[in-house]
Amino acid sequence: MTSLFRLSGSLLTALILLTSPGLAVAQTVGDPGGNPLVDALLWIQGILLGPIATSLAVMAVAGVGFMMLTGRMNWRYGGTVIVGVFIIFGAPRLVNSIAAF
Repeated sequence: MTSLFRLSGSLLTALILLTSPGLAVAQTVGDPGGNPLVDALLWIQGILLGPIATSLAVMAVAGVGFMMLTGRMNWRYGGTVIVGVFIIFGAPRLVNSIAAF
Protein backbone atom coordinates (compact mmCIF):
# COMPACT_ATOMS: atom_id res chain seq x y z
CA MET A 1 0.00 0.00 0.00
CA THR A 2 2.81 2.42 0.83
CA SER A 3 4.50 1.65 -2.49
CA LEU A 4 1.32 2.82 -4.24
CA PHE A 5 1.54 6.15 -2.39
CA ARG A 6 5.23 6.50 -3.25
CA LEU A 7 4.51 5.72 -6.89
CA SER A 8 1.66 8.25 -7.08
CA GLY A 9 3.84 10.83 -5.31
CA SER A 10 6.63 10.24 -7.80
CA LEU A 11 4.22 10.53 -10.70
CA LEU A 12 2.78 13.75 -9.28
CA THR A 13 6.27 15.21 -8.85
CA ALA A 14 7.22 14.26 -12.41
CA LEU A 15 4.00 15.78 -13.74
CA ILE A 16 4.63 19.04 -11.89
CA LEU A 17 8.20 19.25 -13.16
CA LEU A 18 7.16 18.50 -16.73
CA THR A 19 4.33 21.03 -16.78
CA SER A 20 6.28 23.90 -15.22
CA PRO A 21 9.27 24.77 -17.40
CA GLY A 22 9.28 28.26 -15.87
CA LEU A 23 10.87 26.83 -12.73
CA ALA A 24 13.97 25.87 -14.71
CA VAL A 25 14.60 29.48 -15.67
CA ALA A 26 13.65 30.97 -12.31
CA GLN A 27 17.14 32.41 -11.90
CA THR A 28 16.76 34.56 -15.02
CA VAL A 29 13.71 36.50 -13.78
CA GLY A 30 14.45 40.21 -14.00
CA ASP A 31 17.69 41.78 -15.06
CA PRO A 32 21.08 40.31 -14.11
CA GLY A 33 22.52 42.15 -11.15
CA GLY A 34 19.06 43.40 -10.17
CA ASN A 35 17.47 43.38 -6.77
CA PRO A 36 17.24 39.78 -5.52
CA LEU A 37 14.24 40.60 -3.32
CA VAL A 38 12.26 41.92 -6.29
CA ASP A 39 13.28 38.90 -8.36
CA ALA A 40 12.13 36.56 -5.59
CA LEU A 41 8.78 38.33 -5.29
CA LEU A 42 8.28 38.21 -9.06
CA TRP A 43 9.05 34.49 -9.00
CA ILE A 44 6.48 33.94 -6.22
CA GLN A 45 3.93 35.99 -8.18
CA GLY A 46 4.59 33.84 -11.24
CA ILE A 47 4.00 30.69 -9.20
CA LEU A 48 0.81 32.01 -7.55
CA LEU A 49 -0.73 33.33 -10.78
CA GLY A 50 0.81 30.92 -13.28
CA PRO A 51 -0.59 27.96 -15.16
CA ILE A 52 -0.43 25.55 -12.22
CA ALA A 53 -2.48 27.88 -10.02
CA THR A 54 -4.91 28.45 -12.86
CA SER A 55 -5.36 24.71 -13.34
CA LEU A 56 -5.93 24.18 -9.62
CA ALA A 57 -8.45 27.02 -9.51
CA VAL A 58 -10.35 25.60 -12.48
CA MET A 59 -10.49 22.18 -10.83
CA ALA A 60 -11.61 23.71 -7.50
CA VAL A 61 -14.40 25.73 -9.10
CA ALA A 62 -15.49 22.75 -11.20
CA GLY A 63 -15.54 20.49 -8.14
CA VAL A 64 -17.47 23.03 -6.10
CA GLY A 65 -19.91 23.55 -8.96
CA PHE A 66 -20.49 19.82 -9.34
CA MET A 67 -21.03 19.33 -5.62
CA MET A 68 -23.40 22.30 -5.49
CA LEU A 69 -25.26 20.92 -8.51
CA THR A 70 -25.79 17.56 -6.84
CA GLY A 71 -26.79 19.17 -3.53
CA ARG A 72 -23.83 17.89 -1.52
CA MET A 73 -22.30 21.25 -0.61
CA ASN A 74 -23.38 24.27 1.32
CA TRP A 75 -23.95 27.21 -1.03
CA ARG A 76 -22.14 29.57 1.34
CA TYR A 77 -18.95 27.47 1.27
CA GLY A 78 -19.14 27.18 -2.51
CA GLY A 79 -19.54 30.92 -2.86
CA THR A 80 -16.58 31.46 -0.57
CA VAL A 81 -14.36 29.29 -2.77
CA ILE A 82 -15.43 31.10 -5.94
CA VAL A 83 -14.96 34.57 -4.38
CA GLY A 84 -11.54 33.46 -3.11
CA VAL A 85 -10.48 32.50 -6.63
CA PHE A 86 -11.64 35.87 -7.94
CA ILE A 87 -9.64 37.66 -5.24
CA ILE A 88 -6.48 35.63 -5.90
CA PHE A 89 -6.48 36.23 -9.63
CA GLY A 90 -7.78 39.79 -9.34
CA ALA A 91 -5.19 40.80 -6.76
CA PRO A 92 -2.85 42.61 -9.19
CA ARG A 93 -5.71 44.68 -10.59
CA LEU A 94 -7.05 45.41 -7.08
CA VAL A 95 -3.63 46.59 -5.89
CA ASN A 96 -3.18 48.79 -8.98
CA SER A 97 -6.63 50.32 -8.41
CA ILE A 98 -5.89 51.04 -4.75
CA ALA A 99 -2.41 52.43 -5.54
CA ALA A 100 -3.87 54.81 -8.16
CA PHE A 101 -5.55 56.89 -5.42
